[in-house]
This record gives sequence, structure tokens and C-alpha cells, in this order.
Amino acid sequence: MPEPSFDLSGKVAIVTGGSRGIGRAIALGLASHGADVVVASRKQADLDIVAAEIRALGRKAAAIATHMRNKEDIDRLVEQTLEQFGKIDTLVNNAGTNPYFGLLMNIEESAWDQIMTVNLKGYFLMAQAVARGMIEQGSGSIINVSSAGGRRASPGLGAYSISKAGDIMLTQVLAQELGQHGIRVNAIAPGIVQTKFAEALWSNEQILEASLRMTPLGRIGQPEEMAGVCVWLASEASSFVTGQTIILDGGQSA
Repeated sequence: MPEPSFDLSGKVAIVTGGSRGIGRAIALGLASHGADVVVASRKQADLDIVAAEIRALGRKAAAIATHMRNKEDIDRLVEQTLEQFGKIDTLVNNAGTNPYFGLLMNIEESAWDQIMTVNLKGYFLMAQAVARGMIEQGSGSIINVSSAGGRRASPGLGAYSISKAGDIMLTQVLAQELGQHGIRVNAIAPGIVQTKFAEALWSNEQILEASLRMTPLGRIGQPEEMAGVCVWLASEASSFVTGQTIILDGGQSA
């Protein structure tokens, strides 16, 4: 039996929300295994730093400022990637937002719309735009970064959790529709990870202590620990895996 290959040489990946935290870690992880990587987020200056880090690993990189609430930006991101690299083998949908923490009954409509537009509609539009080219080439891997909160209700994170549950169902539906074209669609669902995005959770002693009591590994995650599964899902080592959501929460869900 041949050994599974995690080699991504010759592959091209897009990572949204790639300027920091989990997205940056995934982008660097893909590059370290041979992929050329396009990183996208709202702020060009932050993206340029990550692109330089990718090039330092010996891979090609592009940094394209993109707002996931804007379909024109999404289409431009895909078009420019194809112009520069000729194809897209992997999409990592990671860009996310959560402007509200509190009871669902008190959320303003504008905050609800923002969460759903970026975290769910943005993922769908990116996948739709990228999948068209993947269908033509007969292969591809789409990885949606959901959340452990998408599998269970999280106090204060109602709208965010609902959007992330939507990402899990989006993953399953796309896996069913695109499998016939050789395209695999999977998701990862991180628990609390030490990023700026999740700082309101891990910097709160009460929330952190409650989380750690339920976590067999006894700690929160680091961004780099999210990258390995994405490398696997992007590679031929996971060639028979699709429609799955892999929970990365230190065992808390157990």
C-alpha cells in the first residue's frame, strides 16, 4: 500500500481571512507543504506581510484585499488568482466576523445581517465562484472553517453559532453536489483558539476556566494546530474524505 502523500507541490490555494490568526497559520501550513498561496482579507498591508512570509518559504504568493460582504470583490479575487496562477486547487473559507456578544433576542438586525453575510453567504459565494473552475479541471478541495459553536449552542454567541451551523450544512450540500466532479468539500470546527478574533473568550477568566474544565487536553488551541488538518484535507492523503466536519477542540465535545 502506498504511503499517503501530503505533498502540495504544484497546487494553488486561496485562503480568505488569511492575514492573521487561523487563516495565516493555514496559509503558511499549505505553503510549507509546497502550495502557492493567495491570501485575502480586508487590509492590504496585513496581507502583504503574510505574502512575504509565504515567499520566504520558497513559494509563490499573492495578497488581494477582499471584502467578503461584496460579491464584486469575491469575483475579482477569483479572477485575479486565475490570471496570476492559472488554476485554483484549494479554497479555504476562513474569513469571519462577530460584532455582537449577548442574547439573541437583543441583537440588532444590522449585526445579524453582517454575521450571516460574511460567515455564511460569503462562504457560499466564494465556493460557487471557485467551483466553476474546479469543475472544468475535474478536481479540487474546498475547506470551510466553521466552529465548535456550530455544533452546539454557545452562550452569548447565538447568531455566530447559527452562521457556523450553516457552514456545516453548506459543506454537506456542496459535497453532495460537487463530488461527481472530483471536488471534495469538508469543514473544520475549532473550539477556543488563542487568536485576536477569539480574545473576548480566552481573555475572560470565567469563560476560560469553564472551558478548560470541560477540555480533556486542559488548554485552548493555537492557530498552528488548525493548519495540519487543512493540509491533510487539501492533499491526496484525504482523497476519500468529503462532506465531513472535523472538530478541533481539545476533546471538549467528547
